[in-house]
Amino acid sequence: MLDPDPHSNPVPLGVRQRRLLFRANHRGTHETDLLIGGYVTARIGVLSDADMDALEEILELPDTDLADWLTGRRPIPANADSPMLRAIHAAAQR
Repeated sequence: MLDPDPHSNPVPLGVRQRRLLFRANHRGTHETDLLIGGYVTARIGVLSDADMDALEEILELPDTDLADWLTGRRPIPANADSPMLRAIHAAAQR
């Protein structure tokens, strides 16, 4: 479930969800914090385990690359392309 309703009822977050939420909002650069953190904050309560696995992989990528890809300054390369990264990119373009 990559693009759930961000206004759905909040659910209590587990340890993994809280850790991912913190990591997404404390990337190191303000721009990437906003791009990734905003996406994750709105959806963390409804992400599946597979979605969280994909998110963890994205959070390992360098901030400068993520910022360039998510803002469209550079295209997402094939080796980093994933449904989760495309969903975050689409949300950043709105």
